[in-house]
Amino acid sequence: MQNHILFIDTETTGLPIDWTQPYSNNANWPYAVQVSWIIYTRDGAELKREDHYISDNDFEISPQALKIHGITRDFLTQNGQPRKFVMDLLYADLKHYQPMVVGHYMELDYNITGADFYRLGMDNPIASLPMYCTMLGSSQYTRNPQATYLRLGQLYSTLFNKPLHHQHNAMVDAEATAACFFEILRNGGITDGAIEKQRADRERRRHQPALKSGCGLSGLLLFAFTLLIAYWL
Repeated sequence: MQNHILFIDTETTGLPIDWTQPYSNNANWPYAVQVSWIIYTRDGAELKREDHYISDNDFEISPQALKIHGITRDFLTQNGQPRKFVMDLLYADLKHYQPMVVGHYMELDYNITGADFYRLGMDNPIASLPMYCTMLGSSQYTRNPQATYLRLGQLYSTLFNKPLHHQHNAMVDAEATAACFFEILRNGGITDGAIEKQRADRERRRHQPALKSGCGLSGLLLFAFTLLIAYWL
């Protein structure tokens, strides 16, 4: 495990239309409206936190997303900062700390930040860093046979026996993700082997051969993930 861990969460304008599309297909990828991250040492000492809203006016927030996080255009105009400023801060922290990056549904945060980095002509440093997804790691705590993973609030309440309030604020969710990660780590549920397994699974999904029908298996998995996100949010 890295010496530093960066917990990240984003609130967005909506969901991707097609997860197999490149970032150059700008209309396909939603924008971040809030990006929050907290950096800890591997021993659980917090080093810094950043919580930012995006003020750029080059996007529209879907009604579905607005219903989830409640972040309005007026709020962003009054409280937001330029995308370039926010993403420069994130880029600098990723480069400086070289952390393991952790999110609850890391695939979403990876692609949302990746798309916004692309819009700015920047590479995504997360691509070269180790990652861990607490959503994928939550399967060991599921009690419902119809559920493969737990939502962040469900995982939090399972681990700490109390509800998670004010969800879908990126900083609240980043804090909760960190709390869950360190609790699972303390209980022995996160190991170097578990981190490596997630990495190997990601690589396998990205390199799955196409099926005879012409539909790549990775495309089917991404479609399933899209359905999962719709449920998750």
